[in-house]
Amino acid sequence: MSTVSLPQADGSWRDVTLQPAREWEKHPGGFSTRIAFAAAHVVADPWQENGPGQPAAIDWDSTLAFRQHLFDFGFGVAEAMDTAQRNMGLDWPAIQELVSRSATQAQAAGARIASGAGTDHVARCADLEAVTEAYLEQVAFVEGTGSQVIVMASRHLAAVARSAEDYLQVYDRVLSQVSAPVVLHWLGPMFDQQLLGYWGSEDIPTATATFLELVGRHADRIDGVKVSLLSAEHEVSLRAALPEGVRLYTGDDYNYPELIRGDGERHSDALLGAFAAITPAASAALAALDAGDLDAYEAEMAPTVPLSRLVFAPPTWFYKTGIAFLSWLSGHQSGFTMVGGLQSARPVTHLAEVFALANEARLLPDPELAASRMDLVLRGAGVSR
Repeated sequence: MSTVSLPQADGSWRDVTLQPAREWEKHPGGFSTRIAFAAAHVVADPWQENGPGQPAAIDWDSTLAFRQHLFDFGFGVAEAMDTAQRNMGLDWPAIQELVSRSATQAQAAGARIASGAGTDHVARCADLEAVTEAYLEQVAFVEGTGSQVIVMASRHLAAVARSAEDYLQVYDRVLSQVSAPVVLHWLGPMFDQQLLGYWGSEDIPTATATFLELVGRHADRIDGVKVSLLSAEHEVSLRAALPEGVRLYTGDDYNYPELIRGDGERHSDALLGAFAAITPAASAALAALDAGDLDAYEAEMAPTVPLSRLVFAPPTWFYKTGIAFLSWLSGHQSGFTMVGGLQSARPVTHLAEVFALANEARLLPDPELAASRMDLVLRGAGVSR
């Protein structure tokens, strides 16, 4: 099979030539000039129900094998984050087992791991005190596994907070009780609409001022901040305003090459869901950056950007479907099924374009396998030429 016919959104078809597989060099030792985490997805057990509203049933062998894949290419794992369908099907019992298993695996591999702590194990928080207690319970759990903590944005806090001071009150207490520096996560409403107005305002400059006030108060307890607002301009200005020693981990899946490269004075480190989709290319780019070869860095990153922008296209919160689809195309899992039935969240024409861009970037380790799986999806959707 040298060409694949792919359907377009306008009802037409186009033929795509399969690109040869590329041999990517692994970098299990990580990188010297940037810290890089990949936010990893979970693989659903295809034998279990995993429908909307059902408890998450996970294929643990494939899920952990994918994390080893990330470790092999030099990435730390950001665990139990948005990419793992947090608040979109991954329930608290599954989160606990996932973080425990992944932390043990990371420790054995000598790799970095940071895991999300939020408030989503409780159905409802009536007030700020309840939100704080929920946060502290999850922080204690994550710390108990040996993982670094990522303090996630809380839907519960967004629902009960009435001012910037309410946010500061909750985070002051949480950060005052952590045992080691954490990553503080600001997730924008393009990823979760229930987080609109986080930090007490829908006006981004006003919210940023509150965020920076919090970071300034607790700089010794914050390793870095992860900002997922998909605005390079905002990230650059925020990066310049952070206290000395506080990193900015980019969460911008649109503009990551320029933000990681930096402006000659400052740069961003990375904590990206996109890195789960473009793992070997991102690894090659970061290795080139370590070597001081900026041209090679740009050349490795450039083909990944159209793919990442498509995977994270609006409605952005469905990007997890593209991550799981690419994992399946690449042979990392046996089926294209997801917790909560989320494999149905993107149309078949979107998936076809994901295939085309991954092929163009030579990110498919077995192009023939990927093509046959693409064909299965098309046939199953009733799309034929």
